[in-house]
Amino acid sequence: MKKIEAIIRHFKLEDVKTALIEKGITGMTITEVRGFGRQKGHTEMYRGTEYRVDFVPKVKLEVVVDDAKAQVAVSTIVKAAQTGQIGDGKIFITDLSDIVRIRTGETGGEAI
Repeated sequence: MKKIEAIIRHFKLEDVKTALIEKGITGMTITEVRGFGRQKGHTEMYRGTEYRVDFVPKVKLEVVVDDAKAQVAVSTIVKAAQTGQIGDGKIFITDLSDIVRIRTGETGGEAI
């Protein structure tokens, strides 16, 4: 089992969600996050004064899939979230040793 964490732009969330659902990946968690990488923030104007925004707002999407679906999930996220500009985000893939569904006590792949 793999946990896939994708940091993406806000306006791409619906596209990514729809694309994942079409591939049969339905469970996901979304978190509002802020950070920076190569994009290094940006400047904005407020009441005539320019100021720097170091931490850019993004969305973190988390999905857990069987090993067989991991590459499909990653390529689907890349295709749906990509704009070709700096700041499109990153994807992190982690191996999971186990999962437990709290309601039923199911473990492993049955708990996804």
